[in-house]
This record gives sequence, C-alpha cells and structure tokens, in this order.
Amino acid sequence: MKIEIANCKPPIINPFPGAFAAILVFCAATSFAADDSSTRPTKETYLRIAGEVETNLQKEILQKFFPVTVDEQGGGFYENYSVNWTRAAGGNKSIVYQSRLTWTSAEAARRFPAQAGLYLAMTRRGTACLTDKLWDKTGGGFYWQVSTNGQPVSDTKQMYGHAFGIYALAASYQATKDPATLDLARKAFQWLEEHAHDNVNKGYFENIGPDGKPVTRAGGNSVGAAAGQKSMNTSIHILEALTALYAVWPDPLLKTRVQEMLEICRDKVYSEPGYLTQFFTADWQRTTSPDSFGHDVESGFLMVEADDVLGQDDPRSWRAARHLVDHAMQYGWDNQLGGLYDSGAMNAQGVVTGGLRTEKVWWIQAEQLNALLLQHEHAGKETTKYWDAFIKEWDWI
Repeated sequence: MKIEIANCKPPIINPFPGAFAAILVFCAATSFAADDSSTRPTKETYLRIAGEVETNLQKEILQKFFPVTVDEQGGGFYENYSVNWTRAAGGNKSIVYQSRLTWTSAEAARRFPAQAGLYLAMTRRGTACLTDKLWDKTGGGFYWQVSTNGQPVSDTKQMYGHAFGIYALAASYQATKDPATLDLARKAFQWLEEHAHDNVNKGYFENIGPDGKPVTRAGGNSVGAAAGQKSMNTSIHILEALTALYAVWPDPLLKTRVQEMLEICRDKVYSEPGYLTQFFTADWQRTTSPDSFGHDVESGFLMVEADDVLGQDDPRSWRAARHLVDHAMQYGWDNQLGGLYDSGAMNAQGVVTGGLRTEKVWWIQAEQLNALLLQHEHAGKETTKYWDAFIKEWDWI
C-alpha cells in the first residue's frame, strides 16, 4: 500500500501490536489535497502532528529500547525491566518479545538511515537469537520460550509465536538482505506447512507437540484457545506473517496460503456488522466469545495489507476493515477522553450487551491509532470522523 504526503519519509506498513505500530504509518494521513475543504486538516496540521509523533517514536521508544535491552550474556534482548528501566529478575527468551524487537529494529533501520548502523546491528542480534536459541535444531519450529540455559520451557510449540518469528525474519531480511535470514524464514514457513496446516478444514492448528503433530486432546495456549480449537488471534497473526514473507519471497504455495488465510479471516472470523469471533472448532464452527475491540481494528488492516501484497483491491476487505473500526467505536470508544476499551460481552447479532472492560491497554491504543489513520487515508474525502478520533486519542495518550 503506497501512501504519500509531501515532506514525509516513506511509510512503513507492517505494524506489530505495540506503540511503534501507529507511529510508523503517520504519513498515511492523507493522499488527497489538504485544502479540499476547510473542515479537513491542513498540510500544516499533518506535519505538526507527525513531528510530535516522530519525536515520541525516537525518544520514548527507540532510544529507550536500543541498545539498552541488549543482553550481552544471554544473547538477543533482555526482557524484564522495572518502570525506571532497572533490570528485573529473569533471563528467559520468548519468541514473541524477541521477534518484536527484531522487527522493530529492522523497520527503524529502513526509516532512519542516519541511525541504520545501530538498528541493523540490533535486528541481526535478534535474528541470531531466533536462530541460535529459539529455533528447534532437531525437530524444527520455534519454541515458545527458552530458559537461561537454552532449554525449552515447554515442549509444545504455539503457532501464534511461530508466526511472530516468521514476521520478524521477513522484516529483518528486508532491512539487511542477509541470505541466512531469508533461509530461516522460508524454513519456518515450510515447517508450519508440514506440521500445522489443516489440509481438511484449512487454516492452521494452534499447538504442535514434541512429536510434530497437532495437540488436540489436552491443554490450551497463550491466546486462550482450548484443546482442539482454532483462534482468531493465531489466525490473524499467521495472515500477518505470511503477508510479510510473501513481500520478500513470492513463492507460489505461500501466495496460496496468504489468500487462504485472508479468506478465513474475512469470511469466517469476521461477521457483520463488524466484529470477530475469537474461538472456533477445528472445522470453523463459531463459539460464543467476547468482542475484543483491539483485535477488531487490527484485523481490518491485516486484511487490506494482504490484499495489497497479492496485487488485489478487494472491496470486501475494505468494507470489513471499516466496519470493524465503526463497530469498535460504537461500543468500545471513550467518548469523553478518547481511547479504546478492552472488550465487551456480545450476543449472536454482534451487539455488545454489557460486561464492558474499560481498561485501555497499550497495544489496543496502538492498533486503534493505526486503524484510524488507515480509514482516514481511505475515506477522508467523505468524513473527518476517523481523523478527529485519531487526534482525540493521540491527545489523550
């Protein structure tokens, strides 16, 4: 998705659920003339807000994490800090955290060439951790977490985490062009395909046991899927990972799987009037679950992004993305202060009926900022409501 605005650096369009996510798409604010209407934001407004956000990105995120989090003894990045950035106990390495910092530093290297040396070193450090510590050299696949001595904390591999590994490696390769990084990303996809793809019902199984087969009879996983279930959360992140990998490795089978996961997310996980079902049986029968507002707004972006990498512009994806934002704003938006709540109880018609959890969780706000900008870029000629909501939320943050 190519988006341009005068005087902005090229946008980076593969956000992960974190504070870096929305900031990297700030240049997505507009592709139309700023003076179309006096009610619309001006070029000066865009550039002023972009300056605020970029300052936040540089000083409060990138300069806080890099190189502070470098773990010289254990490899990769240290994971546990107090509020004042004092290291806390624990030296385990987890696939999601290590992948996120690997991804973040790769994208920072692309966005800020003056500091590229630092960020390239950081993303290579993260890739080394994924390769040397988190990849199972015997059976393949990424461990969920390894201890300080390199032993897996669990012998069950979670495909939610495996997806983050692929996602990070694709971004790192895009920044570094290191062949070994792409080789591991391809190997991770091929392992996912061999061990986790559901050839009968499509999509992917959630958990893979030490025997390399799906775990369906006992236990759950970190995203709340019970034994034998499939989840929205794992599915959208597999879509995200395969989309990123296809951008750097246009393999025919990979393309088929991106299309397959797009259709699952858009046609099975998503429902009108604009919500996602969280958990399914293995054959994609819906179960009752709360409405997760952050995942709703995030998923619309991922569908549109998948369409883009496939060379499509399917109006069904754009419609779903917009309805997901509108539905979340209807039921989960703080009209007084701005900001998106966590979740709410929902009936079979997609109406949030109560049980509203009003915590404003960090990743939900990042995904909402990103989704609001995407909708403003796409629908800003007809309404300023997404931009107005973005400003309200940014001011609150």
